[in-house]
Amino acid sequence: MKNEIHPDYNYVIFRDKSANFAFLTRSTLKTDQKMVWEDGVEYPVFDVEISSASHPFYTGKQKILDAGGRVAKFEKRFGKKA
Repeated sequence: MKNEIHPDYNYVIFRDKSANFAFLTRSTLKTDQKMVWEDGVEYPVFDVEISSASHPFYTGKQKILDAGGRVAKFEKRFGKKA
C-alpha cells in the first residue's frame, strides 16, 4: 500500500438515540463528539437516525399493505380487461 493516501481507520461508536442503542465498530468517519464505551475507553461517536433497533422491518412493526384491495378497487373503477 502507498503511504499517506489512505484515511485513518479507527474505532467509532454509532448511536441511535431513539432506540437507546449503540454499537462499536471501525470506520474512517471523523466526528468531534466523544463518548465513553463499556470498556472505559473514550471513542468518537456518530448519531444515526435509524438502526436495526429502530427500523420497522427489523423490529416487526412493519405495516403490510393490502395490494389485493387496491387491485380490486382499480378493476371496479376502470373495468377488467379480458
